[in-house]
Amino acid sequence: MGTERPRRRAPGWAKARIYTVGHSTRSAEELVELLQAHGIQTLVDIRTVPRSRTNPQFNRDTLPRTLARADIRYVHMARLGGLRRARADSPNGAWRNASFRGYADYMLTDEFTRGLEELRELTPDGPLALMCAEAVRWRCHRSLVADALFARGVEVRHITSRTRAEPHKLTPFARLHGRQVLYPEDSTSSADLSAPSESGR
Repeated sequence: MGTERPRRRAPGWAKARIYTVGHSTRSAEELVELLQAHGIQTLVDIRTVPRSRTNPQFNRDTLPRTLARADIRYVHMARLGGLRRARADSPNGAWRNASFRGYADYMLTDEFTRGLEELRELTPDGPLALMCAEAVRWRCHRSLVADALFARGVEVRHITSRTRAEPHKLTPFARLHGRQVLYPEDSTSSADLSAPSESGR
C-alpha cells in the first residue's frame, strides 16, 4: 500500500539526490533559477520527444546551451521517456487513463530498468533533476518514475518553487513487489486522469 517513506536503498543508489521539475510555460531563465536554487548540477530530460512547439526555449537544440552557461549539465534520457502503449493484459488496471497505464506497463520492461541504470550512473555527480513538460507532477509520467525510485529506496523531491521541493509519496494505489511497482485494478482506489498536453513525451 502507499507510504510516505522509501525503502532501504538498493545497491548503487547511496549517493542519489534526485528531484523532478516540469518546465511548463516558464522562461528558460526561470527554469535555471529553479535549478540553481536547489543546487541541481545535472538536468535529465525524460521527454521522449525533447522539443516543444509552444515553448521552443526547451528544445534539445537550445536548452543545453542555456544550461551550460549556468554550469548545469544536460542529459537526454529517452529510455525514461513516455508515450508508451498499454498491454492488452496490463496488470496496471488501476490506471484508467491509457497513457499512464501504458507507462506503468513499460516500467516492467528491461528497457526501463536500463534507463534507471543509466540514471544511477549519474548520481555520484551531484544533485540531478528529472524534467518533463507538465507543471503538475501527478499529470506527468515523472511521478511514476518517482514511484520506481521510491521502490529502490531513493527519496525523490518535486520542485514546486525556488524555496520548496516536496518529498515524493508513493501513489496510493501502487503495490510494491520487491523493486517492482504495480497498480492492480483491485486496489482500493484508482485514477482516471485526463491525458496531459505534453507530459510523457
